[in-house]
Amino acid sequence: MSDPLATLRRFPDAEAPNLVAVDASDRLVLDEARADVAAAAPGTVAVIGDNYGALTIGSGAAGVRVFQDSLVGELALANNAGGLDYRSLPLDEELLAGATVVLMQLPKSLDQLDEWAGAVARWADPSVVFYAGGRVKHMTLEMNAILGRHFDSVAPSLARQKSRVLVARGPRPAEEAFPRREYSEELGLWVVAHGGVFAGTRFDLGTRLLLSVLDDAVPDAADIVDLGCGSGILAASLARSRPGARVTATDQSWAAAASATATMLANDLDVTVVRDLGLATRADASADLVVLNPPFHSGSAVDSGLARALFEDAARVLRPGGELWTVFNSHLGYRPTLQRTVGPTREVTRNPKFTVTASRSTTAGGTMAIDEIRGM
Repeated sequence: MSDPLATLRRFPDAEAPNLVAVDASDRLVLDEARADVAAAAPGTVAVIGDNYGALTIGSGAAGVRVFQDSLVGELALANNAGGLDYRSLPLDEELLAGATVVLMQLPKSLDQLDEWAGAVARWADPSVVFYAGGRVKHMTLEMNAILGRHFDSVAPSLARQKSRVLVARGPRPAEEAFPRREYSEELGLWVVAHGGVFAGTRFDLGTRLLLSVLDDAVPDAADIVDLGCGSGILAASLARSRPGARVTATDQSWAAAASATATMLANDLDVTVVRDLGLATRADASADLVVLNPPFHSGSAVDSGLARALFEDAARVLRPGGELWTVFNSHLGYRPTLQRTVGPTREVTRNPKFTVTASRSTTAGGTMAIDEIRGM
């Protein structure tokens, strides 16, 4: 029998011989759940956090409902799925209502696991069996404790190829704890955050340093983009301080886009929020100012390629003379990359941990659009 996972690709994520689209934890989840999936009625299997489509495709179930926080993962599944019968949905009742089997890749964030497990317990069928797998080196006893708050029983599988699955039964529904909402006296803003958002409702140190100098960033900018917006603190602050500007917040994470949307509503701010792969849906030369606090982790691995791709997107959408203002951990040394990718780059400020730079665009370039990515 042919292996349906053998040809899976990571695209549009980075691809290389040492980067895989399906790992041992995917296969262990599928093996542990095989009997329950086979017995499940059509449309009663749900998948959460599938990296590139291995759990969805490998389940072989009809009418699978899928939630992926990452738009990269969602696009990879679409490209890998062929004619597979599945639906991509947000994390809500439609995703999980009546589900008797839920398959999941354990997220890095404990808050994200708490939100996902709570959603399964609240909305899935009372008979649901929940299979959550991951690499042993990234699993902690806190994950067991979180699942234990939402289910009557949590049992680990035997380890295989450095992977393990936690199997939970007996959901204990509780009121929704996410998104969390907190008023920041320092910002004078309500901050709203789902479980998977970096820093949650906190005002992280890098964002604080960048925001402290943004009054000097292209003061007459008419079109501003908060790239990788997270909970939307930068976009909200800019919209409030520059009421005449058109502000857009964008992030490829569902949790971030949903959080930023809620943050704008909580503060009655007119900001457009877009879930996008970088700036793939944004027109060339359409922004005067882009602000960015870039991620440097892909899952649990440090990956400077994430920041470089965002720099390239910013270079494309900036009008000549527009600027990218970036904050980053000083040891990462992004300034030469920004100089090559965007244009002349100066240091604006720094502290013992972070550096803020401003890069001025001299040309407008072009990159692959999201419609092209979906078609490959």
